Amino acid sequence: MRKYSTMLLSLLMAGSLLSACGGNNANTASDKGGEATTAPTNAATDNSSGTDAAKDDITQRKITIKIHYPTPDLTEIRAKEDDKIKRFQEEYPNVEIIKDDWQYKVNEIGIKMAANEAPTFYNTFATEAKFLVEKGWVADITDLWNKYEHKDEINSVLQNQFIIDGKVYGVTQKGYVTTTMINKKMLDEKGVAVPPLDWTWDDMLNTAKGVADTKKGISGIAPMGKGNEAGWNWTNFLFEAGGDIQKVEGGKVVATFNSDAGVKALDFYKQLRWEANAIPQDWALGWGDAVGAFQQSRTAMVMAGSDGVIEQALNQGGLKPEDVLTYPMPAAEKGGKHTGVLGGDYLVINPNATKDEQEMAFRYITFDYFSDKGLEALDLVLQQRTQDGKYFIPPLLDYYSADSEFGKKTKAVYDKYNNVYQYNPEIMNLVDGKPEAQYNTQDYYATVSNVIQELFSKKGTDSKAQLDAAAKTVQEKFFDGIKVE
Repeated sequence: MRKYSTMLLSLLMAGSLLSACGGNNANTASDKGGEATTAPTNAATDNSSGTDAAKDDITQRKITIKIHYPTPDLTEIRAKEDDKIKRFQEEYPNVEIIKDDWQYKVNEIGIKMAANEAPTFYNTFATEAKFLVEKGWVADITDLWNKYEHKDEINSVLQNQFIIDGKVYGVTQKGYVTTTMINKKMLDEKGVAVPPLDWTWDDMLNTAKGVADTKKGISGIAPMGKGNEAGWNWTNFLFEAGGDIQKVEGGKVVATFNSDAGVKALDFYKQLRWEANAIPQDWALGWGDAVGAFQQSRTAMVMAGSDGVIEQALNQGGLKPEDVLTYPMPAAEKGGKHTGVLGGDYLVINPNATKDEQEMAFRYITFDYFSDKGLEALDLVLQQRTQDGKYFIPPLLDYYSADSEFGKKTKAVYDKYNNVYQYNPEIMNLVDGKPEAQYNTQDYYATVSNVIQELFSKKGTDSKAQLDAAAKTVQEKFFDGIKVE
């Protein structure tokens, strides 16, 4: 899910990591920095021009922002963030930066806001846009966005998730469309043919069945079976079958995932579990468990954002780039869409921060975007990876448009090295990204995860009855309380 794509190493290139600042905690310093001597009332008013200019220049005012610093285990990324801080403060010596490694959690953000401890800007996910806007926990940055010189070069597919009713509430960092990673080496060892890139559910089922070897603890595919990620994984199949999570009708949010498409998608999971016996015997896998199984060659397929999975497989699992194939999600049937959940990471600004803090936060967020410094930083990362004998895995979707001038410059840097993972260029002709629902998506995921667990643990479950019960729960507990204006 979105939280897992924070692992994507595209962060190393842009240096635009999850960042934040402590709301009004720095207001005193900011206000003092903005004070100016009262202009004289006599004729010598020209003497105030320098003071007025300083007052209007944000670089002349003392401002404090607290950035969201990488966690201690991310030593390489911390080093890149330190470099970004140094370069930022060289350009803005008036800005004090405080490090904070708090990570966004939906059950913590309200507490942070109420205690006035929320960062000046913080990371969040594509699903959270409506929720955060309705709670008033994100600033409207439309004016800052409209003045941003590179706004038209941003990846619009990603950015549009945080543009609501024409107003901008966040800046995209990176994104993903759920894909399927295939361990080709495992297929070859079992004599299973590599499926066509334009594949179907039947192709996935047959491939998984052909590779699975329960006696050796090998599964053909590892759909996530616990945590919200179980519901997230399954939602791809709901979308591929033509279904949806919810709809807005008469100002109300209505659950729709218990449709015929939902039943079809759940029945496919039954096939994987009970007919093909192709999933892990210990099926209660979270994201880390499923990705770990793929890394260790204990499963031939896993579904997630591509780069985090490939990073572990190549740099920790000892696999080679030719062993790991990235596929779009399979179409329900031949000629259908290869729809995958579209998600991503975003940076949003605290509405309680002062205007100066908000503007400086925006400048920090976008500091390395579209910059030669960012390309130089990428080049250095690739050099270091070459020296360390490691691979670099770009995200399938980045903050910039691939056809932008910067996108072309980035590709030129990648092309200088032979340790950059290359996606099959045909993928983008097949991938169909569908945004996650805007209302209570995490609650929906959690509820559906219970459905998946019941299906995996009990043979002969009634898919329609399961989904009807889940939809009733989601509707009454979460959707009925929403009023859409």
